[in-house]
Amino acid sequence: MTDLNKDNSSDSFKNQYTPNMNVTIAGVKFRNPVIAASGTFGSGKEYADYFDVSVLGGICTKGLTMIPRAGNSGIRVWETPSGLLNSIGLENMGIHAFLEKELPAMRQLGPVIIANLCGAETNEYVKGAVILNDSQVDMIELNISCPNVKVGGMAFGLDPGTSAALVSAVKRVCRQKPLIVKLTPNAPSLSSIARSCINAGADALSLVNSFKAMAIDIVNKKPVFDYVSAGLSGPAIKPIALHLVWELIDTLKESKSKIPVIGIGGIACAEDAIEFLMAGASAIQVGSATFSNPHTMIDIIGGLQKYMASNNILNISGISIRGT
Repeated sequence: MTDLNKDNSSDSFKNQYTPNMNVTIAGVKFRNPVIAASGTFGSGKEYADYFDVSVLGGICTKGLTMIPRAGNSGIRVWETPSGLLNSIGLENMGIHAFLEKELPAMRQLGPVIIANLCGAETNEYVKGAVILNDSQVDMIELNISCPNVKVGGMAFGLDPGTSAALVSAVKRVCRQKPLIVKLTPNAPSLSSIARSCINAGADALSLVNSFKAMAIDIVNKKPVFDYVSAGLSGPAIKPIALHLVWELIDTLKESKSKIPVIGIGGIACAEDAIEFLMAGASAIQVGSATFSNPHTMIDIIGGLQKYMASNNILNISGISIRGT
């Protein structure tokens, strides 16, 4: 495999033509298709000492709820071969505190800001959307796919009718900000969920969130997590996530929908990102890989530039092999 990540942090591209990596999703322009995934990048400033965060296309905030959440008790993170299990439980400071304490600094960083919105029931989602709609975030990502909370989260993303009702309710109050809906790979019929969300007003779709999974502590003879189940992310899920994105693009083509798709799942290098873009994704989100290598997204951006230059691709959309 070609090492597209080699020397990407150097000045190796200074004297080369830089391809156009701009992407536009639901009317919002990104400088490139690389977005920090929700829950893995804080508010961005945490990584400012490692690299120039302004070069990223976007940053998706940690899942935000109306009231602060302490998250799940017990062990929250557990390594597994080629992956990571987490049971964080949407720990966050709440929407009001985020807007007051975190958003002003995020706005100074440069990338597009996507607020990941979560809730336990429809009314909480709607209230959160009303507040975020009037804020300085650029987009809202409606999280109907978190697998490690007892109420809400993934429960909204398993049934087409339930998904449509929530998306419709949020979209009615979310008129100024484009609405991305983040889907779960655990749904019985992902295509049905996707169609219901589109019909209800989604402006874009992102997938996948983590897969429902678990681990057992064989020394203490009990499940590792207090909540038993957790979310699996990392390289182990990438081939499955890629396939689900491919299938979703097929569904959209059949219905002649032009709605953009953001691919997520185990992306850890430029080659991974290129696969998702070839599959038809308009952009990608990088999550767990950042924990092991803070420079992952920078490496990916450089690798994309190198791939485009070596293949005479002038615009990032030219990577796709899916056609129009």
